[in-house]
Amino acid sequence: MSLLVTVFRNPAMVRELLDGPWDLLIRQARHANLLGRLHELLDQAGELASVPQRPLNHLRSAATMAERQHLSIRREVDILQQTLARHGLPLILLKGAAYVIAGLPAASGRVFADIDILVPRDRLPEAESLLMQTGWVSTATDAYDQRYYRQWMHELPAMQHLFRGTALDVHHTILPPTSRHKPDPALLLEASVEIAACPGVRVLSPCDMVLHSATHLFHEGESDNLLRDLTDLDALLREFARTESGFWQNLMARAELLGLEHPLALALYYANAVLDTPVPAEVLETVRHRINGGPGPWLRDAIYRRVLRPQHDSVADWFSPVARRLLYVRAHWLRMPPWLLAYHLAHKFLFPPKAVSVPLDGERQA
Repeated sequence: MSLLVTVFRNPAMVRELLDGPWDLLIRQARHANLLGRLHELLDQAGELASVPQRPLNHLRSAATMAERQHLSIRREVDILQQTLARHGLPLILLKGAAYVIAGLPAASGRVFADIDILVPRDRLPEAESLLMQTGWVSTATDAYDQRYYRQWMHELPAMQHLFRGTALDVHHTILPPTSRHKPDPALLLEASVEIAACPGVRVLSPCDMVLHSATHLFHEGESDNLLRDLTDLDALLREFARTESGFWQNLMARAELLGLEHPLALALYYANAVLDTPVPAEVLETVRHRINGGPGPWLRDAIYRRVLRPQHDSVADWFSPVARRLLYVRAHWLRMPPWLLAYHLAHKFLFPPKAVSVPLDGERQA
């Protein structure tokens, strides 16, 4: 277990850290994009007074950056809502932007580099046209990538605003139509709820928000932000278990209706195992039964025990790079049927994407 995960499980242990461990903790948190959230965790636990000045400066800087991002997100959401409302299009926020606008604890210290929205598929061309008229452009310049997203994926190619530089992902569902799991997006749209403080802005229902977080986490092929995403899930589960009546029964029933029982089971198991997220004993028993059947649970566990940690050399072993590669293969295997996967990987091998320069930031974005 990494030092960062240990602190997330028990914030009071920072009282015992010396200079060397503090340096390691800050480095691990920065690699995991959790520096701002670590500040909020220690603040809420009343432990900031235990933090020496130099690491405290890093924590405060990350928290300030997260707050500035949240202000930018609120401004962009307001502009998007006004843009889409002109044509009667709904604005349904997903993931980080939804946490911020809904005022959820999962937004605390959260950093991200794009806004994710959900649009009904039959209105996707209309939404894209309207966005392009107001300064949004596609970042995919390759003809294959354009076809890949539009024909097989659950979202348009990523968009970026010409003047403000904000990134936007426009989804029509939460998983690719070619995926082995196919939740009905109409059910997600129907159950979405309006934010009282932001008329015209909607987010997924509490159960669907958890299911989207779980599904995204366990269909992802890149390891850089998986621990951050697991802390998102931990915050959502703790909050909704506290505020939503019958939450656990409703969550399990909703997962069955949407066909997402397996990703939810993985999410609950690893949230409890890694972050000690409270999960009722009977739910945990059901979860363990679901994910431990059949061949290969040991390999899956070997992979996720390594990718659900900071991707930092201090917690790596010989199997860590293998685990990251297997995670990538697993994600694509879940995302596409074998024939399409073979075609896609062959194209990427023969025509690798051009390198893109990335500006240096104080904290790597996701």
